[in-house]
Amino acid sequence: MTAPVLVWLRQDLRLADQAAFLAAAAEGPVVPVYVLDDETPRHRRMGGASRWWLHHSLKSLDEGLRQRGSRLILRRGPAHRELAELAREVGARRVHALAHVEPWWRNAERAVAKTLDLVLHEGQYLAPPGTVLTGSGLPYKIYTPFWRALSERMPTHRPVPAPGRIDAPASWPDGDRLDDWTLVPTRPDWAAGFRTRWTPGEVGAHERLDMFIGKASRYGEWRNFPSVEGTSRLSPHLHFGEISAATVWHSVADAGGSVSTFLGEVGWRDYAANVLLQMPDYAGRSAREAFERFPWREDADDLRAWQTGMTGYPIVDAGMRELWATGWMHNRVRMIAASFLVKHLLIDWREGERWFWDTLVDADHAINAVNWQWTAGTGVDSNMFVRIMAPLTQSPKFDAAGYIRRWVPELSDVADADIHDPRIRPRGYPAPLIDHPHARARALAAHAGFKAQEG
Repeated sequence: MTAPVLVWLRQDLRLADQAAFLAAAAEGPVVPVYVLDDETPRHRRMGGASRWWLHHSLKSLDEGLRQRGSRLILRRGPAHRELAELAREVGARRVHALAHVEPWWRNAERAVAKTLDLVLHEGQYLAPPGTVLTGSGLPYKIYTPFWRALSERMPTHRPVPAPGRIDAPASWPDGDRLDDWTLVPTRPDWAAGFRTRWTPGEVGAHERLDMFIGKASRYGEWRNFPSVEGTSRLSPHLHFGEISAATVWHSVADAGGSVSTFLGEVGWRDYAANVLLQMPDYAGRSAREAFERFPWREDADDLRAWQTGMTGYPIVDAGMRELWATGWMHNRVRMIAASFLVKHLLIDWREGERWFWDTLVDADHAINAVNWQWTAGTGVDSNMFVRIMAPLTQSPKFDAAGYIRRWVPELSDVADADIHDPRIRPRGYPAPLIDHPHARARALAAHAGFKAQEG
């Protein structure tokens, strides 16, 4: 019998338009494997929300594989060690996988390639990271010219259907039980709101896409209004690779209207991957070196108030509570909440990046880092620090009254005209940690002093 080949799965948990599966299935018997690796050097352990999603996504993938005569093998430990051992057990020499940009996965790929024939395929993004280059052959650092160059290469490849059947090996190796990984919280069970909001897995991803297709042409008009279901909510499915970027692109590209705004957001995902490829430490170090000496405040009480949605700013608190309850936050509110932490509270952007990493179901390493550095003004392409978002203006501008009422029940009886900044604070709801004029003045003074010291 032909020797089996391994398919190494990571953030690519799908069967359709999955080049590693298609290549492996064409060679003979396939052993699909997911390795829970918290140990590879520079590996960043997945946050709690992502681990909840992973549990259900792996379960869904295994069901899809079994329908095709296969199954998913689970192992835990350093990926290179577990893959080498599994290959020895089944007599495999070749491993197919999709290439990843996260620094720990690139380290793992190099380690795996030392002992096995590792074949890497593209398929995580619209274009392979590192291939969208300037006229002089250099990678872009600024989004706008990057997106212009990427757009010229679109449309991306046509999605390829999942294989109808995947040949199994003569005998299956042992693997871990998914439940033994305890990825799902029990005591306490903080994920009740996740279960009512999300359907992880490839089937759930396509259902979510189908719901969005009819709204894609109005994305530009609706995406900023948190009280409206105007966004796609595809981000966790894209992050875990339950659906390919190519599938999303071809499904909505001809929707007309303002769909180009949405396509630009898909392109931002490619942009973030390219930034991370150039600067692997982007999540831990300010790209603008001078900001490593910025006088950030260390205030555990203010940080905790922000994390728990008790800042006294209704739009910020609604977002932070939505995040805790559902593992997701509306994109416009993410910007408001992030700006508040960095500029109103003057707390280091890395504190926010780490909190989002732990609590978001779509906690993508590249996007999370790029977004936080954009907000903080520390990134290679970022908003200026002195541009300070005003939550009390943003909230009524984007008609957030219904959104606030849903997530901050203390304010449920406050009229729309007052809910953005209640003059009378209901019992149990705090006064603002700092009023906006003072916060703005403090931030500008801190920045001016920082610039003078640098100067």
